[in-house]
Amino acid sequence: MKAKSRALKVHKKSILIVDGGLNLSKLYNYILASDYYVTIKSNGIDALGWLEDGNDPDLIISSLRMPYFNGTSFIENLKLSGFYRNTPVILLSGEDNLAEKVQKLSFKVDSFMEKPFNPIALKTQITQLIA
Repeated sequence: MKAKSRALKVHKKSILIVDGGLNLSKLYNYILASDYYVTIKSNGIDALGWLEDGNDPDLIISSLRMPYFNGTSFIENLKLSGFYRNTPVILLSGEDNLAEKVQKLSFKVDSFMEKPFNPIALKTQITQLIA
């Protein structure tokens, strides 16, 4: 009698990425989709709508500059909402003096990286935050 093979189901963690750059969205998907469920929204308004539909990502990656609703306002709304207060956030930006800007924010950001970013460094940050 042949033994049945049982494949182990591995639960992938989910990441919400909020970034208006089409090329960067493709890059995020390319480097992360094999390890995580990736949802990409092009602006904070669409991301908030997705979250309000009951979605609960394990991690949020947000660009600082986005159309309609910038990353600072988006993350501040999340942190003030209470429900996503403990969801880890990585802030990405191509702005100068990003570390200084992050220190002046009225809310906690778990990690930040400057664009262009190293994909391996991003994956390492993600692993450290949601392992």
